Formats: sequence, structure tokens, C-alpha cells
Amino acid sequence: MNLKPRYASERGKAEHGWLHARFTFSFADYYDPDWCGFHSLVVMNNDIIEPGSGFPTHPHQNAEIFTYVISGELEHQDSMGNGSIIRPGNLQYMSAGSGVTHSEFNPSKEQATDLYQIWMLPKNSGGKPIYSEKILSESTPENGMTLLFSGNGENGSSSIRQDAQFWIGQGKKDDSLTITPDSSYPHAWIQVVSGAIETRSERLKRGDGLAIENLDQPILLTLKKPSTLFIFRLPPT
Repeated sequence: MNLKPRYASERGKAEHGWLHARFTFSFADYYDPDWCGFHSLVVMNNDIIEPGSGFPTHPHQNAEIFTYVISGELEHQDSMGNGSIIRPGNLQYMSAGSGVTHSEFNPSKEQATDLYQIWMLPKNSGGKPIYSEKILSESTPENGMTLLFSGNGENGSSSIRQDAQFWIGQGKKDDSLTITPDSSYPHAWIQVVSGAIETRSERLKRGDGLAIENLDQPILLTLKKPSTLFIFRLPPT
């Protein structure tokens, strides 16, 4: 089992005035040969969008796209006819399939929008685009881990087009979460959305990530302050 941290301070960055982006993996004009995704997880962008700004209509194809709003709001429009505003703590899922276009804007005139956009590769190319939203405050406990998305929709999760699991972990200071081995998902990625955690010799804070290759024994995560984490369980590739 190998653990490799990806510290927030070492991420790639782009500054466009209206957009302040931080890239965990190589993206757009940022390239790091040591961080070109992690198995089927290929994008982990933390964006801050200034008031009244955003991404005009643009295309996607063959990508499983998750958008999580930390603060502020994000207005979404797409070629499937969907239009909505994603609010703090909620998740949007879009499977681009054979092709979709969408736009994303900060509708506020005063407050910036802080968000994560995450992409996975699908198991197979093509297919009709899919859109859904999750209001996490209604479906996740304040303490513990909740499975949000999976390849087969198990345990009340939403189905996606990849044999992977997307969990959210939350808790207060001194709580602990455990990631256990599973031969179907031997690799894991932990992303600290807020707070701070400690595991083995690693202490991770907001924006830090941790790659775990070939998980073969339980990993205990101790929360050093109130925290929210994303935990991805990924198949062998």
C-alpha cells in the first residue's frame, strides 16, 4: 500500500481576474507529469468565481462531472433543458455521454462562488447525457460516511457510468472515519474540502488530497477539527 499526499499549496493555478482556479491534476495550460489524474479520476479543480462571472456555454463529451458548491451559488443551464441554481453543500452530477453543452455562472452581484468540479472517465464511451442533483443536507448525517454515487446504485446511491464509489465524510473534532479494503476498489483518493484530518504520518488540511494505491489494510482518519471530506474508491486499472 502506498500513500502519496497532494498538498493544496503545491497545486497548479490559474488567475483570470474573474476566475481563481486551483488544479490538483494537470488541466488546461497547467501540466505536471507527476499528477496527470489518478486512475479514472482525472480532474479535481477548486474554483472561485467572482460575482456576475462564469463559464459561457461550452461542450463536454465522455466525462462524469460532479460539481459541489462550498459557498455562494452556481447557476447552471444545459442543452438537455436543465436550469437550476446549486447552493452551498449540494452536488450536481452530469454524465456528458455522447455530448452535451452547458454554462455555469455566479448569479450574485456581491458574493464569490467557491466550488469543486470533479471529472471521472466513464467506463464506456457514448450514451445519452444524464443530469441530476443531490441536496446533501437532506440525505447525509453530520457524522460518518455516506455513499453518494456508485456504478450500480447500491445502498441508495445514484448510479454513474463508472465502476467507482463517491463518498462524503463529515464529522466534528476528534471523530474518526475508517476506509476499509475492498478488492473491487483497491485505490482511493481523499480530498479535504474543509477542516483538517490526520492519518498515519500525514496531516491534511483544507484543499489537500491523498492518493492511496492498493489499499490492503484499514486506514483510520482522525478529524482534527470539524471537517468535510470527499472519498473516492476506484477500480483496478
